[in-house]
Amino acid sequence: MLKELEELQRQAESEISIAKTEGEFLAARTKYLGRKGILTKFLRNLGNIDPEKRPLVGNRCNEIKDTLTEKLENALKAVTTLKKEEALLRDSIDVTLPGRKVRYGKLHPITQVCQEICDIFAGLGFSVVEGPEIELDYYNFEALNIPQNHPARDMQDTFYIEDSIVLRTHTSPVQIRVMEKQRPPVRILSPGRVYRPDSDISHTPMFHQIEGLLVDRGITFGDLKGVLTSFLKQMFGEGTALRFRPSFFPFTEPSAEVDIRCVMCNGAGCRVCSQSGWLEILGSGMVDPEVFKNVHYDPEEVSGFAFGLGLERIAMLKYGISDIRLFFENDWRFLEQF
Repeated sequence: MLKELEELQRQAESEISIAKTEGEFLAARTKYLGRKGILTKFLRNLGNIDPEKRPLVGNRCNEIKDTLTEKLENALKAVTTLKKEEALLRDSIDVTLPGRKVRYGKLHPITQVCQEICDIFAGLGFSVVEGPEIELDYYNFEALNIPQNHPARDMQDTFYIEDSIVLRTHTSPVQIRVMEKQRPPVRILSPGRVYRPDSDISHTPMFHQIEGLLVDRGITFGDLKGVLTSFLKQMFGEGTALRFRPSFFPFTEPSAEVDIRCVMCNGAGCRVCSQSGWLEILGSGMVDPEVFKNVHYDPEEVSGFAFGLGLERIAMLKYGISDIRLFFENDWRFLEQF
C-alpha cells in the first residue's frame, strides 16, 4: 500500500511539473484530490486495511495530500500572477506618447442647411411649425386637392399604414393643420422628414423637405417671385441666376418650377445639369382656391402662395455632393468636412 502511495505521489508531481496552463493544473487537482480523485479513494478505503498498518498509511496519505495541495496552489498562484503581469504589460500606457485627439461632434450637413434656410425665412417674417410624420390621408392628399384616384397621387408613391393612414409624402399637411386653426395672415415654414418608396443615388425612402406658405390679402405671384428670389440669392450667392417655368401641382394654380443656373458648371452644361446649364431647385405656386375652401378661407378675400424644396437636394448642390446616400451612412470622414 505504501509503495502504491509513493508511486502515486511521483506520478502526480510529474504531471504537475509539466503542466503549463491554469486548466491543466485544475485538471490535475481534480484527478488526484477531487471528490472522486485517486488519493481521495485511498483515504476512503482505509477501513479495509489491517488496523495495525492503518495509522501509518493514513498519515502518509495526508502527507501526500498536503504536499500535492501546496504544489498545486503555488503553481496556480504563479499562473495567475503571470497572467496579471502579461495583462499589465499589454495594457500599459506609455506616458511619453502624445495624447489622443478628441473628436468633437458637429451638426449634420442636412441640419446645417435646414437651420440656414429657416434663418433666411425668419428674416422674411416666416415662423417654423412642425406636424406629425404619420398622417391621415385627408391631410396628406384630400385637403390638398388630391382626392382618391386622382392621377397626381402617382407623383407621390406612398407608404400606407392603413387605408386612411400614411407616412406623409410631403410636409404640406402641416399647412392645412395650421390654416384650420389660424385665420390669415399666415406666414409659416414647415421642415421635417417625409417618406416615399424610392431609393437610388439621388433618392432615399426617407428624406427631408421644407415647405412654406404665405396667406394674406392681396398676395400676388410677384410676391412669390420676390420671396423666392431673395431666398435663393441668400442661399447660393447674389450672382445666382434663376428662372421660373410653368408646371403643375394639384394644390397650387398657377404653378411654377424654379431653376437656378448650374452651380457645378456655371451654366456651361455638365453631367449634373444634363448639359442644360440649369438645375431644378424647388416647386411653387399660388394656393388653389379649392384648398382655401377646405380650411374655410374665402378665396375672394385672401390669396397666398406655397413652395417646397428638398433639403438633401439643396445640400448636394451647395456642397457639391454627388450621392445622396452619403448623408445617411454616418461615415466620419464625410461628416467631419462640414
